[in-house]
Amino acid sequence: MIKKTKKLHLSRACLVGLGFFFVGLGFLGIFLPLLPTTPFLLLAAGLFARSSPRFYNWLLNHKWLGSYIRNYREKKGIPLKTRIITIIILWIVIAHSAFFIVTNPIWRLVLILIACGVSLHVATLSNKNPSPNS
Repeated sequence: MIKKTKKLHLSRACLVGLGFFFVGLGFLGIFLPLLPTTPFLLLAAGLFARSSPRFYNWLLNHKWLGSYIRNYREKKGIPLKTRIITIIILWIVIAHSAFFIVTNPIWRLVLILIACGVSLHVATLSNKNPSPNS
């Protein structure tokens, strides 16, 4: 019985640890254009749901991060302003990398193609209608 309890605590601790790891990656994704925010936060929410209701509720009700999960779950989309800012930052970072850091023309092309694909994806996401109170 003791071994089973220790295994249960260890597996919960691992799930919580992984959850916070993915919360960290999701948070970084807010600022780094090529790192996706929502998938990492969704993964963290799933890990927390299986291991800690307290951390799951914390993530869903978090001032900055909770909206990513709620908007995804409710299929609300993202505001136009956020999409525009995302695409602008994406192209600034990709252009800087492609033309000032990467010297191989093939990798430059790969970066530009990635930016085109991500831009197309972000541009085609559904619009979040602003609420009348905002």
